[in-house]
Amino acid sequence: MSARVLAAATAVTLLATGVPAPATAAPVTTAPAAAAPAAAPVPCPRLPAPKISRPPRPTPPATTPEQAAVGGEALAGTGLVTPPGSPAPPAVTATTWLVADLDTGAVLGACGPHVPGTPASTQKLLLAATMLSRLNPRQVAVATRADLDIEPGSSAVGLLVGGRYTVETLWLGLLLQSGNDAANMLARLGAGSAQAGVAEMNAQARRLGAGQTHAVTPSGLDGPGQFTSAYDLALIARACFADAAFRRYALTERTQIPAQPALKKGGFQIQNENQLIYRYPGALGGKTGFTELARHSYVGAAQRDGRRLVVTLLGAEARPVRGWQQGAQLLDWGFRQPRDASVGRLVEPGERDAEAAEPRPAAAAQPSRTASPPWRGPAGTALQRIGDGDWRVIVPTAGLLALTVGGVVAVLAARKGRSGRRGRRRA
Repeated sequence: MSARVLAAATAVTLLATGVPAPATAAPVTTAPAAAAPAAAPVPCPRLPAPKISRPPRPTPPATTPEQAAVGGEALAGTGLVTPPGSPAPPAVTATTWLVADLDTGAVLGACGPHVPGTPASTQKLLLAATMLSRLNPRQVAVATRADLDIEPGSSAVGLLVGGRYTVETLWLGLLLQSGNDAANMLARLGAGSAQAGVAEMNAQARRLGAGQTHAVTPSGLDGPGQFTSAYDLALIARACFADAAFRRYALTERTQIPAQPALKKGGFQIQNENQLIYRYPGALGGKTGFTELARHSYVGAAQRDGRRLVVTLLGAEARPVRGWQQGAQLLDWGFRQPRDASVGRLVEPGERDAEAAEPRPAAAAQPSRTASPPWRGPAGTALQRIGDGDWRVIVPTAGLLALTVGGVVAVLAARKGRSGRRGRRRA
């Protein structure tokens, strides 16, 4: 009986002093859910094109996920993207293309819009978007030998060293005849040299949000590291068509290159090479392009029922359908879309720079989840804290335990004395 009394007293003491305390446990980590496999890109409708011999295609710079998603996540793929329920777009030989609304910026459909491509002479639109506002169209400038330093056999207006030309004549030579000599001269007049002009073009591309565009030549003649995309060309074209002078130049059917009496050379006429302005109702103009490396590139715009659309395409073949005709077919398809149709949008000039300049808020610290300590009961918790060396529990527990044990001993001694007296009376 004395042992049972002592055990009970000890348990009472521990119950009185035991206060549950939180136990430290390792954070519970949750494994991230496995990402769903990406859907295969929808192939773009393609026309069979004849096999051609072309120089080796250069390796473009890697496209970052951020660049690929400019204008909307739907535009990040390499395949076809169209509004739900829309009719299938026409089959073309272009490797990438895009159709957008010039006014609202809505992208109506695209095929690999952020896939890098080689621009050829559609790059002259970037020159126009950069230099049109800088140059007085009435300014008269003299052509230099460096202005005429272009690839033999490439497109040229026919400028003469020492010839005197107005800036407006140079713009018409650039956009109607795709003059590489005019491109060099305009870049020089706008920035001091052709290469300085290229640097200004690249700065303008960044301002417009065309982050995949890198110019190496003012004209679009091939150069190492020179790339653009169908999406970027749409941004550049939108900036061009916002300029009244560009719209007038792009719709000009023919113009006269003036005679040069001091050089004893007569004048001559040039015609607009963009067949869209002659054959497509509502055409607003655009730009053709071709090199052996880039193949055919094209930018065209048109208006119908108060709506203005632009089409851009890269890497096309002229057979069985010429580049401008492929553009016309894609414009027809775009005009059949509802006015609210969209798979993305064209970013506004300066928008991406503003986003990059905004400070990014620090990610909020996520509170770590800890496992709940196993329930030990008051006595078990007290014993755990004693084992951990917690003097706030050890001292009072020891004191109470000593008092309790002392009390129990006194009780037992008293009981023993009474028992002895009773034993003597029985004897």
